[in-house]
Amino acid sequence: MSRLDAAAASLLAHSSPLLPTSKSSGRCPLLCVVSSTLAVIGTSLSLLLVLQSVPSPPPNYGNLFLSLESNDTAALHLRALTLHPHVAGTRANSLTAAYVRDALSSLSFPAHITPYSVLLSYPVHRSLSLSVPGRTDAKSFALSQETYPNDPYASAAAEAIPTFYAYSASGSVSAEAVYANYGREEDFAYLASRGVDVAGKVALARYGMIHCEDIVRNARVAGATAAVVYTDPLQYGGAPGEGWFPNSRWLPPTGVQIGSLFRGVGDPTTPMWASSEGCERVSVEEAMATDDMPGIPALPVSASDAAEIHRALGGAAAPADWQGREGSPVYRLGPGPAILNLTYTGNDTMATIENVLAVIEGADEPDRYVILGNHRDAWTFGAADPNSGTAAMIELAQRFSVMQKQGWRPRRTIILCSWDAEEYGLTGSTEWVEENREMLSSRAVAYLNVDVSVVGPVFRPSASPQLDELLEETTKLVQDPDNSSQTLYDSWVKSNISPLIERLGSGGSDFLAFVQHVGIPSTDMVFGEGPDYPVYHTLYDDFVWMEKFGDPGFRRHVAAASIWGLMALRLADEEIIPFNYMPYTVELEAYTKVVENEVRGTVVSCSPLHNAVRALRESATKVNGERKELQRQLLSMQLKKDSLKIRALNDRLMQAERAFTSREGLSKQEWFKHLVYGSSEQNDWESASYPGIANAIASARSNNTRESWECVQREIHRVARAITQASVVLSGSLT
Repeated sequence: MSRLDAAAASLLAHSSPLLPTSKSSGRCPLLCVVSSTLAVIGTSLSLLLVLQSVPSPPPNYGNLFLSLESNDTAALHLRALTLHPHVAGTRANSLTAAYVRDALSSLSFPAHITPYSVLLSYPVHRSLSLSVPGRTDAKSFALSQETYPNDPYASAAAEAIPTFYAYSASGSVSAEAVYANYGREEDFAYLASRGVDVAGKVALARYGMIHCEDIVRNARVAGATAAVVYTDPLQYGGAPGEGWFPNSRWLPPTGVQIGSLFRGVGDPTTPMWASSEGCERVSVEEAMATDDMPGIPALPVSASDAAEIHRALGGAAAPADWQGREGSPVYRLGPGPAILNLTYTGNDTMATIENVLAVIEGADEPDRYVILGNHRDAWTFGAADPNSGTAAMIELAQRFSVMQKQGWRPRRTIILCSWDAEEYGLTGSTEWVEENREMLSSRAVAYLNVDVSVVGPVFRPSASPQLDELLEETTKLVQDPDNSSQTLYDSWVKSNISPLIERLGSGGSDFLAFVQHVGIPSTDMVFGEGPDYPVYHTLYDDFVWMEKFGDPGFRRHVAAASIWGLMALRLADEEIIPFNYMPYTVELEAYTKVVENEVRGTVVSCSPLHNAVRALRESATKVNGERKELQRQLLSMQLKKDSLKIRALNDRLMQAERAFTSREGLSKQEWFKHLVYGSSEQNDWESASYPGIANAIASARSNNTRESWECVQREIHRVARAITQASVVLSGSLT
């Protein structure tokens, strides 16, 4: 089921009240003097009483925050964080944890490290060779990424982990190769329709549509005994003649994209619970045998290595949309005559990871948390992924520190989080959320994630719908980093990105546990194309690439920090939490119409969904009216800022998102609790609306039995109940 474009909510108009003025008149000189004197005394006394009873307007800390931006600070921290490759569980990454902790502690924010023992995966031995029957020129691939002349990171590159896939099955395979395009389900279905047998073969696929974990899973399901995945110049090499890094932003021919093949989340030995000290665990052997693991050996390779394999493949020519760019060899389907000999031995072992957390305690509501997070571990140097985000977080923390010295203290607690082992399966953030689930469920206001903060121009945010309005308003206050004559909002809406705001159903980053497991409103943002940038997860994602091509001048880093920090300030400081649920209702109405079209002609009824969404709209309208009234009372000083009325309204705004979750979780995906947004079964990185309903419809279409369509109806009722509960929470009235 395709996603619908996010509906833009109307922005609330804000007006500033004007103070009234008055005039006086006199009748005679003496009376005038007396009257004037009394008037002055009276006015002075009145003014004194007013000054004693009414606090002075608070400083505009938002403007102060924006005025403190520093390109140099972001660049300084990024350079320091990316001097060496720093894979999770290694000493190098432990040093980055200490760096972030010390940087935040030096700003007077209490920071600490929270360690977890988790199952990670490292390569021990890998080899790949190509042979063709009847030919003696067998080719053994180096499986390495080359440095370039005068590369300032050449010596540090020797410390990089060998190219591999985390959690790949160990084993040796010698078999004919089959070309499977992007490795999607439909690509393997096409091969079957052409009579190309994948069973027992090595599947050769390219990045560009889905990620490595889904490619390898699809290959295994199709019967392949191993998989080889490469970065095709069509997606990662630019146009012929453009060159490659360091002369352009494009990936060199020897670039290899590393990744994880684990399709689950968190520590594989503690499914559904935290990896706390002394906890229950499944064995490593049990963890590696689950369906979330690849089950077959697999290796990533470079474009140059893949071209050699393509030249040795026979069979029919692949379709035009399966071909490479101009200058590439003709891609053929196979199988054979090319034979790939692949060997991989991995070390799947328990290792220590380290989350870093710093707390800025709230003055009025210390038990309400606004959480900002970014992961710190990287497959190589990580200049874009993830340390562009780490640098932005430290830069905004420095601004917060200056503000604190000038009297600022947030109303609610702000927590800054540097996650570890995200690359393996969102491990650090997932374990922390699982360990603190009940506390977060009752106290977390919102989670603001930044993974890759910058890889190019064009702002691309994702958010829970009730944060759309806040996101839009914030971008109107931040200058476009690439055009000082306009705001970021101006360039964003002109960018023709559709939708302007993505949703957070996918498993792309550390927001997942917050949204999908607990139901905490969240955001994510990036400048540029996100994980589709050319040097993603390769040796060339270093400071030089960022300084030359990702963000010359580091203005985008500063803009990312500005949006991130301003949103945090409003969520932490405003008396009434700035959530608007009307965009949610607009989207649910649209999603429900899609479901209705999908089940037309069956016994399934969408009436429960329509009724539930209608009730949610009524509750959203009601709560917006209450919010405006309380804001009016605050402005007119009829209501104190610590009023229980405000607390009660905020609790409803905060808790309504939790109601969209289900204790039972999605069918066959129990850890995923959110019933409105989830990831696609075919692509972990693609968001799906009403995921339980979508999966049930796909199953019913395949089986087309009465029982399968009854399952769709049950899912519709289950989602309708969740939406109804959200409307009850939002309304604040018992039935």
